[in-house]
Amino acid sequence: MTITTRLAAEADLPALLALFQELHPDDPAPSGQAAADAWRAIEGQSGRAILLAETGGVVVGTIDCTTLPNLTRGARSFMVVENVVVTAGHRRSGVGAALMEAAVARARQARCYKVQLLSRSGREAAHAFYESLGFRAVAQGYRLYLG
Repeated sequence: MTITTRLAAEADLPALLALFQELHPDDPAPSGQAAADAWRAIEGQSGRAILLAETGGVVVGTIDCTTLPNLTRGARSFMVVENVVVTAGHRRSGVGAALMEAAVARARQARCYKVQLLSRSGREAAHAFYESLGFRAVAQGYRLYLG
């Protein structure tokens, strides 16, 4: 199976929304207008890239990468990774690794000093996957959800 990664475009919104529904099945789907507005805002953010993985011309995964300028570490940026999703039928087939490798390559190209992500507790398979790629659980994360 050949896996390719590329930048997402607005035309990919239906595929992205389907992937995000797998990630958060209980979330209400945004309206078409809300999704388009959010996409345009994302597209306008400097350092932001949503990548897709495809196999056989079908979108099977995504990852959201944001490179942030920084005043520490010699003014080297860092990357935050969010919304890593691979369709259920393509998990454990290299899609997630291809997406993570593409994200890390972008971080290296931007001279980032680190790539960081959060993963919910209780997701041992996902945590083992990230660790297999060299990521380490070295910090405790906190969230404040704003209802």
